[in-house]
Amino acid sequence: MNISVSHALRGVALPVAVLWGFAASAQDALSVVDGYLAAWNAHDSAAAAEFLADGVVYYDASVGAPVEGRDAAKTQVIDAFINAAPDAVWTRDADAIVSDGAVAFEWTFGGTNSGDWADGTKATGKSFTFHGMSLFRVEEGKIVRQSDYYDALGFYKQLGLM
Repeated sequence: MNISVSHALRGVALPVAVLWGFAASAQDALSVVDGYLAAWNAHDSAAAAEFLADGVVYYDASVGAPVEGRDAAKTQVIDAFINAAPDAVWTRDADAIVSDGAVAFEWTFGGTNSGDWADGTKATGKSFTFHGMSLFRVEEGKIVRQSDYYDALGFYKQLGLM
């Protein structure tokens, strides 16, 4: 049985190209999310919003109703947290799980509530740290969905709001 070298290489190249494309796609999604976190930690809401697709859907499990659109996510989520806790730090607790444009990880978010909240709640001056998990969906280099699940009750108790 005589198999040509080019035929044999094609048999190997296609699976390798497919795997490389998947790895590149996964790495691209992780890079987008890492850039988004870096912008949050630089307290630059405009830069963070640039990582979001125009029609992004942000879902906060403690609120229930999703926020839709880049401008709404910037003002109702990113600005709200950065203005209320200008020293906030958002860190990934372990390696992210990345698969085909989806990025998930557990995190810690902490800071001091030195600014008023967007809903009119006055600053408490108290420090807080809470843990959660996020799932991101990235398409064409932009975050199209962010879903956050965290200990809202513990967060509110630390601020003295409950």
